Amino acid sequence: MGEQVFEYNHSFELECGIALPKIKITYQVYGDYQVGKKVAWVCHALTANMQADIWWKGLVGEGSFINPQDYFIVCANIIGSCYGSTGPLSLEDIGFETSFDQFPTITIRDMVKAHILLRQHLKIDTIDLLMGGSMGGYQALEWAVMEPSVIQKMFLISTSASESAWGVAVHTAQRLAIEADGTWKEATKNAGAKGLKAARAIGMLTYRNYAIFQEKQTDEDPEKIDNFKASSYINYQGDKLVSRFNAYSYWLLTKSMDSHHLARKRGGDLIATLGTIQIPTFIMGINSDILCPLAEQRFMEEHMPNATLVAIDSLYGHDGFIIETEQITLHLSTWLKNQ
Repeated sequence: MGEQVFEYNHSFELECGIALPKIKITYQVYGDYQVGKKVAWVCHALTANMQADIWWKGLVGEGSFINPQDYFIVCANIIGSCYGSTGPLSLEDIGFETSFDQFPTITIRDMVKAHILLRQHLKIDTIDLLMGGSMGGYQALEWAVMEPSVIQKMFLISTSASESAWGVAVHTAQRLAIEADGTWKEATKNAGAKGLKAARAIGMLTYRNYAIFQEKQTDEDPEKIDNFKASSYINYQGDKLVSRFNAYSYWLLTKSMDSHHLARKRGGDLIATLGTIQIPTFIMGINSDILCPLAEQRFMEEHMPNATLVAIDSLYGHDGFIIETEQITLHLSTWLKNQ
């Protein structure tokens, strides 16, 4: 049905204590919502958007396992992003004083709070399958704690119950790259573009791994002294992100990931908090993932009462969660049939 916008014209208080005067949520739905039809809600990762049929093609959308004939599918752009939902460039919604680098700190919990407002607006009482990979999994886990009676089943892949020190370190390096750009903090949408390119380059090293770079980006010419394939690839990926994303949102959202911890303000015991999630949950991990390694998913399976874990092989590391849709479909469909 295309892109839609939900406007919440009331004060929206963030965890940091600052209230936004109003928020917008850009979202996309697939199929028609009617009584009795199952609902699948897709939570997207860091630089993705509400077009789940594009970035998760092969798993979500027409002709895929999660399709509009079987499910009413919803995917909403997270607040803080730059695809229409309220974020650092939303001057018309939040005013100049809180725009650009002055946009307040947001958390994964704030994002889910906004998702819940959209769910209520759409008059959805039950989400039959809540799905998320990477940062999308962070949102799904938060939602499972915040509204346990709404979520019937959950699918998580390449994600964790709290951000690791490794993840925080990676994000800090990325923000340092953005901050080193001389245009950073200028009141323009293109500020920090070169820094964003460098931040993406850092990210690509963690989204993939040694093996995939060796296989796909090794130069065959031993006489070469410049213009290497791996260098061209990293530059290409950086330019591609700069053409569609924004440094202010990237900086902000990496901060949101840093503070991800399911037990924050819930007693601090992560094992105990995971133990409260009774929702049947299918967890997938990728053996070659160096950003959110399999140990993170094993920890969740061990401490969530109704969780099942499957590990898959992929050359693509963390990015396997959006690439290996055939394997994901096989294992997710089998799990759902057995529920």
